[in-house]
Amino acid sequence: MENNYKSGFAALIGRPNVGKSTLMNRLIGQKIAITSNKPQTTRNRIQTVYTDEEGQIIFLDTPGIHKAKNKLGEYMVSVAESTLRDVDVILWLVEASDYIGAGEQHIAECLRKVDTPVILVINKIDKVKKEEILGFIDAYKDICDFAEIIPLSALKGENTENLIPLIFKYMEDGPQYYDEDTVTDQPERQIAAELIREKALRKLDDEIPHGIAVAIDIMKERPRGNIMDIDATIICERDSHKGIIIGKQGSMLKAIGTDARKDIEAMLGMKVNLKLWVKVKKNWRDSDFLIKNFGYREDE
Repeated sequence: MENNYKSGFAALIGRPNVGKSTLMNRLIGQKIAITSNKPQTTRNRIQTVYTDEEGQIIFLDTPGIHKAKNKLGEYMVSVAESTLRDVDVILWLVEASDYIGAGEQHIAECLRKVDTPVILVINKIDKVKKEEILGFIDAYKDICDFAEIIPLSALKGENTENLIPLIFKYMEDGPQYYDEDTVTDQPERQIAAELIREKALRKLDDEIPHGIAVAIDIMKERPRGNIMDIDATIICERDSHKGIIIGKQGSMLKAIGTDARKDIEAMLGMKVNLKLWVKVKKNWRDSDFLIKNFGYREDE
């Protein structure tokens, strides 16, 4: 390998729906290759790998940084914050706007605590007038000490070609961690399970905290390749929890499914037919087999 081959890790952060998946798909230019260098964090950090002649960038999509409301939230935030210290560069995606909300202020606060270079990515510039962009840069430039600020449109591909060279600027010479064509469907299953679990946790009360897991039973693309059929089971520890997860006339389960389907479609870039079931497995968290099966760390 030539000496000037660069490689490193870039963390991708930002509120939901700022366009992280769209940006990944745009940069990778194909169905995303997803792997993980730390098995115990599979549920928490999704990795996508970008490779070209210059080098390799491993993107870590961290759990959302937010004000934690419960133990799981605290755990996710601590994973996100430790990731920010472990990487070579941080990409913070925001929408093209001069309004900086509480969520963004909180992220900025977290970023001020780390020494990692931060690239501010102002996304969705296709939705605003060109002359407004300077105002957005001006609004954001002082809330953090940014290494770079780049406005782009992940959806339309505007200015995205300039992002990769900017990231490489903050990476040192290093090895190629992964083959350039590593693609497996296993991580996609894990991410689909993770998205369903995340939606369930958001919708449900704190009374069903860590006690749920999600198993993907079937994940199969239809022959024409335009729809993915997914059957998944939400596993809980008590019969009373099962009733809450299903909700009145199935309303809660339906709401979880609707939210999860949107995110899974965004990840896969295709329509998804999602069917959800709920099963009770008492004390599944004490079973090594089940813990590994659901991708949980044993010390949770």
